[in-house]
Amino acid sequence: MSVTIPEFVTPEFFGLEDRWLETAEGELTHYHELGDGVPVVFLHGSGTGVTAAANWWLNLDPVATSARCIAIDMIGYGQTVVPVGTPYGIREWVAHAVRVLDALGIEKTWLVGNSLGGWIAFQFAIEHPDRVLGVISMGTGGGPANANLHGLVGTELTAAGIRRTLELFVEDTSIVTDELVALRLETAENDTASDRLHQVVAARERDRVEVPLDDAALRRLDLPVLLVHGIQDRIIPVARTHELLDVIPGADAHLFNRCGHWSQVERADDFNDLVASFIRNHQERRVGPGPVLA
Repeated sequence: MSVTIPEFVTPEFFGLEDRWLETAEGELTHYHELGDGVPVVFLHGSGTGVTAAANWWLNLDPVATSARCIAIDMIGYGQTVVPVGTPYGIREWVAHAVRVLDALGIEKTWLVGNSLGGWIAFQFAIEHPDRVLGVISMGTGGGPANANLHGLVGTELTAAGIRRTLELFVEDTSIVTDELVALRLETAENDTASDRLHQVVAARERDRVEVPLDDAALRRLDLPVLLVHGIQDRIIPVARTHELLDVIPGADAHLFNRCGHWSQVERADDFNDLVASFIRNHQERRVGPGPVLA
């Protein structure tokens, strides 16, 4: 069954071109792709009104100078089209990422994930280690909910509600401009029109209990891992990275001071340099100096 491409253009604010990919019957994945070389798939977080563009607009172009960067709207988010009744959850989001790789003909990739996206990246590596070159994760999810934020981070669909949530993501609240709030609200209202927002939030919370990241499985990972965290992260405290460092063999960590949950936005230039150099260094160790091949 063919799927009609929606009449949609990513807002000019984000500076990204739209691409569409049929990844299953009745499923049309919306994504952005820039650059050539080793594949790097970017997995967004789960904030209200999140999309690949709204998570990675400051990162894709700089990192794409040395890699093939692919950022997807995961099922249940953004403009990705799914059949009625599509289930959501960690394993379903992993399976969707696998379908994207298959449709693009990519055998192995780096995974860069923010929050929920980091959780998905590690679950992907646990289930499909042969398809992962390495993982870079910021403010990694997959652990217990932050009780200190109960009732503060929600799904209130007003400009004030979106602003309040986004300001919790950052240390420097000047980043949360009126334009960014309006764009996130527009996307969130689209989510609500099909009840997706509440479905994906419910799936995420269910899987904190049913499919948390398994320490025993993480200990078996044999791949490069970089854990990135803002020291002032109020969504997922920096202690989460210290916990993962005790579990994942060979994992490295980088902490940004005066930075919250959005390290890829608040410290975009430093973050982009960090990601590009970590991938480049590990690729050179794997294949030797010279051009990096996918």
